[in-house]
Amino acid sequence: MSEQWLNEELYESWGQRFRVRKELARVKSPFQDIVVFESDSHGRVLMLDGVVQITEADEFVYQEMLTHVPLFTHPDPRRVLIIGAGDGGVLRRVLEHRAVEKAVMVEIDGAVIELSKQHLPKIAGDAWNDARAEVIVGDGIAYVAEAPDASFDVIIVDSTDPIGVGEVLFTDSFYEHCARILGPNGLIVNQCGVPFMQADELYETSLRRAKFFPQVSAYVAAVPTYVGGFMTLGIASKGADPTQQDAASVKARAEQAGVLGNTQYWTPQIHVGSFNLPPYIAKHLPSGN
Repeated sequence: MSEQWLNEELYESWGQRFRVRKELARVKSPFQDIVVFESDSHGRVLMLDGVVQITEADEFVYQEMLTHVPLFTHPDPRRVLIIGAGDGGVLRRVLEHRAVEKAVMVEIDGAVIELSKQHLPKIAGDAWNDARAEVIVGDGIAYVAEAPDASFDVIIVDSTDPIGVGEVLFTDSFYEHCARILGPNGLIVNQCGVPFMQADELYETSLRRAKFFPQVSAYVAAVPTYVGGFMTLGIASKGADPTQQDAASVKARAEQAGVLGNTQYWTPQIHVGSFNLPPYIAKHLPSGN
C-alpha cells in the first residue's frame, strides 16, 4: 500500500482508489488477504484480496437491499440462513425484523468477523449479542449440504465474486442443497455482480438457480463503491414470483415488522421498483426480461 492512496484491484483496466488516513489492520488469513483502513471519504473500509467489500459511508445500501427485499418478499420469514457477511451488517438487518425467530450466520473466515468487531463495530451494532443469532465460523457449503430439509425460509448469500474463496458458492450443487433446505415458499438471494462489467456472473448464476427454483429474477441497488453502475442481486423463489409485488402491501408489512422509516436506502417503493431492470441488465437473465 502506498503512503497516501490504496487502489482497488478488482479489474485490470479500470478501478477506484482511496486516500488513506490510517491503516487499521492487515492480515493474511488462511483464506484471503484482509485490509481495514480509515479513508478520507468513506470512513472505514474493509477490503478482501484487494477488493472493496464494505465502507462505513455506503454499506447501508447493499445491506438493506440484500436483507429487506427477500424478507419482505417471503410471506412469513422466521428462520434465516446467512452465508458469509462476516462484517455483521446483514445479520443486523435480519434481526431488525420482529418476526424473525432464528438467524444462523455461517462465515468461513473467522478473521473477518474478529476484525469487523474490532474495527467496524458500527456496521453490526448489537447484532452479535442478540439471542436469536447463531454465528458459526465454518464452511457454508458443508453447512447447507448437511442441514435438514425445509429448515429455513430465506437464505441470504453475501459472498465475494465467484473467484477464490467465494467460487464454491456459485455451483449447481450449492443451489440444489439450498432449494432442499428451504421451505415451500423459500427463497435465496445472492449478489450477482455489476453487470456493466460482470454480465456473465448474472447470466450463469441465473441459469444454475433455474434448475432448482421455478422463479428466478434479479433486482438492483446503486452502491457507490461497487463501481460500474447498478449492483444486481439475484433472487430465486420456490413460491410466488418476486417481481409481482405492490408497494402498499410491502409498506404494511414493513410497518408491522418495525422497519418502516428506519432505513436510509430501502423503501417500499424502492423495493418494488428495483425489479424493473434496465434493458442492458435484463438481457442477461435467461428469460431476457
